[in-house]
Amino acid sequence: MGKIIAIANQKGGVGKTTTSINLAASLGVLEKKVLLIDADPQANASSGLGIDVEAVTQGTYQVLEHSAAAEDAILTTSSPNLDIIPAHIDLVAIEIELVDKEDREYMLKKAITHLKEQYDYIIIDCAPSLGLLTLNALTAADSVMIPIQCEYFALEGLGKLLNTIKSVQKIHNPELDIEGLLLTMFDSRLRLSNQVVEEVNKHFDAMVFKTIIQRNVRLSEAPSYGESIISYDATSKGANNYLSLAEELIKKNV
Repeated sequence: MGKIIAIANQKGGVGKTTTSINLAASLGVLEKKVLLIDADPQANASSGLGIDVEAVTQGTYQVLEHSAAAEDAILTTSSPNLDIIPAHIDLVAIEIELVDKEDREYMLKKAITHLKEQYDYIIIDCAPSLGLLTLNALTAADSVMIPIQCEYFALEGLGKLLNTIKSVQKIHNPELDIEGLLLTMFDSRLRLSNQVVEEVNKHFDAMVFKTIIQRNVRLSEAPSYGESIISYDATSKGANNYLSLAEELIKKNV
């Protein structure tokens, strides 16, 4: 039985999509069967894996409004063992369309829960907001991974996200766990980066992944070639970091 992990933080630019793509690709390389669901209207996870976003006719939008079965929206990627349900800009409209639907927070859960039998991991790349889309992802997920960038405002907004997770646990999904906090964009030369790592570890201790994702130029270049860091430059620091994160995740879930 697979595990559904939402990668969420309402702050933009913290490395959610980078983590979604590269963690999913790393798990695939480690011979796990992985499905990545792009639940962000910007569709960066889709284009970052070489999907032509304009050509998507069945994706997360159709799955959420139940006009297409999840199976029909799945595309194979060039990355080993990695499939994707892509997004399209039309996903922007879903929040408005779902607003007066009954069980609107459960649309994704109903559409994808049965896929856990076919995949070891289902990773959901969430939008940078705490709207209905992210709520659907958190309601469908078994756990949530929270990327935090090693920068000045790192912990700002984290309280809000943890409160949202608490209320999802209370109302919609009592099974939801926090998979862990992931420190991203770490630059060992900066005192600030080191301070943030210290601070996060002090406050959250066992909740923090041991793997830290370092700032890496190759990591920023890879999506423009429609490739994960593993395909783009397997020897880079970024590839090593994400492989190590994937190994840590697998160990945690044995």
